[in-house]
Amino acid sequence: MEHLKPKLWTKDFIIISSVNFFLYLIFYLLLVTMAVYAVEQYNASESQAGLVTGIFIIGTLIGRLFIGQIIDTIGNRRMLFIGLGFFTITSFLYFANIGIIFLLLNRFIHGIALGVASTATGTIVAKIIPASRKGEGIGYFSMSTTLATAVGPFFGLYMSQHTTFDVIFSFCLALGIISFIIALFAKIPEATSTKISEQTKGIKLSNFIEPKALPIAIVTLVLAFSYSSVLSFINFYAIEIDLVEVASFFFIVYAVAILISRPFTGRLMDVKGANYVMYPTFALFGGGLLLLSVANSSFLLLLSGVLIGLGFGNMQSATQAIAVKLTPTHRMGLATSTFFIFLDAGLGFGPYLLGVIIPITGYSNLYVLLGILVCFSTILYYFMHGRKETKEVADVTVG
Repeated sequence: MEHLKPKLWTKDFIIISSVNFFLYLIFYLLLVTMAVYAVEQYNASESQAGLVTGIFIIGTLIGRLFIGQIIDTIGNRRMLFIGLGFFTITSFLYFANIGIIFLLLNRFIHGIALGVASTATGTIVAKIIPASRKGEGIGYFSMSTTLATAVGPFFGLYMSQHTTFDVIFSFCLALGIISFIIALFAKIPEATSTKISEQTKGIKLSNFIEPKALPIAIVTLVLAFSYSSVLSFINFYAIEIDLVEVASFFFIVYAVAILISRPFTGRLMDVKGANYVMYPTFALFGGGLLLLSVANSSFLLLLSGVLIGLGFGNMQSATQAIAVKLTPTHRMGLATSTFFIFLDAGLGFGPYLLGVIIPITGYSNLYVLLGILVCFSTILYYFMHGRKETKEVADVTVG
């Protein structure tokens, strides 16, 4: 039976992965440009500019929080198109230049739409992927997000230097429309469980958070918090160390490192278990942040990007696969939502909290502290999931 591997790269898998890529490409492109836009267009203060950036992620978090408990009731397909529809409409509304309050509101709704649409894509793809290739499949799917984390900031920084914001918004709108159109051609599986109605009764924490996915989601929160320092402050740090020309390529080498390693780490996780992927990536991610803290040349800056890509990039897919694998099929949407809620919380609130620390530590010392935090997070992972993973792998081997 093992010789007949079920097919992974189906038409539906490719379509949903492509939709997810376009969604996150827009997200990361705007993430690195909206603060500048708010300052230039509305004379926003630093705190207002930060809010324009961060309120999107807060909206995403809220969108995920509520979609997790209703996606299986309303249906995967319907939720995907509701999310994509609002995502495209709010992309268009960036052209409405009617004040920073409206911009903040639009960013917030745009974030909610991403939360709905991306949770739907994550849930759909988890149901499309054959059970025996779950780790490998989610690894490949999450590469669509990983690629977007590289291509989005690169396009954003390049376009902000060479074009107008209207061109940037037009590009985002076009990608939103393309996402909606190609999603129409996917055959989307719906929930078949009879337990769905029970899980949505009453107001309980388990209606919003999947308890089985919570331990690994907490680990993800710490890792995402640490990575948010790279996403939000790499450009400011690059200016400080006079390597701004190289900064945009940081995310390219980050993505290349993941693209090269992901096929191996996904298969390794399915065959050997998550620990064989997770423990080395803690060392790589922590080491990458420590190297970033002392980067004084283009080579060291880009090398840190490679290490962080091998580390956090593979952690992101591995933790998502763990969250899904631990969860019954009828709560897979909730598990996906739980994972992304904690990921988004780390990425969204991290820049604000770290922004309070930076005046005290400076960028270099900040990366030292976060590198140490990531290394010590190995202990958190062990108690939250690693020791159970070892036992489960042993049980499967015996069985």
